[in-house]
Amino acid sequence: MRRLNDTRCVVLVCAARRRPRNLQTVLLYERFAAWQRCHELVLAVYRITQSFPTHELYGMSAQARRAAFSAAANIAEGSVKRGGREFHRYLDMALGALSELSYTLRLANDLHLLTDTEWEELSALRARAGFLTWRLYERLGGKRRLERSAPGAVS
Repeated sequence: MRRLNDTRCVVLVCAARRRPRNLQTVLLYERFAAWQRCHELVLAVYRITQSFPTHELYGMSAQARRAAFSAAANIAEGSVKRGGREFHRYLDMALGALSELSYTLRLANDLHLLTDTEWEELSALRARAGFLTWRLYERLGGKRRLERSAPGAVS
C-alpha cells in the first residue's frame, strides 16, 4: 500500500491489482468538529422529537429532523467535492439548515412541545454546531471573501 497525501485528508490506496477485503478509507467529514456537533444535534433532535404529539409527526417533528439532518449531510457531502469553493457552498447550505432548525426549535418551545431541559439541550447543541460550522465556513472562504461581504465595505 502507498499513501497519497491530499490537503484535505490522507487516503490509503492499494498498489496491488486486487482490492483487499479490509481496505479502510478515511471518511473526510468525520474529522470536522462542525460535522461531529451537527451529528450529535441530529441524534438529539430525533430522540427528543419522538415525544412530540402524533399530529406533529409530519409537521414540526419532520421539519426539525430534516433541518438537523441537512446540516450534517451538507458538511459530509461538501467535504468530498473538488475544491474549497464547492465545500464553502455546502457549508453555506448547512448554515441555512441550522438557521431553519433554530426557528423550528423556537416555535416548538413556544408551542410547549419541548420541556425547559430539552429546549436548553437542543439550543446549546445547535449554537455549538452553528459556531463550529461558521468558523469552518470563514476559514474556507478566506479573508478576501469576508472583507467583500462585510457591511459597509467598499468594493
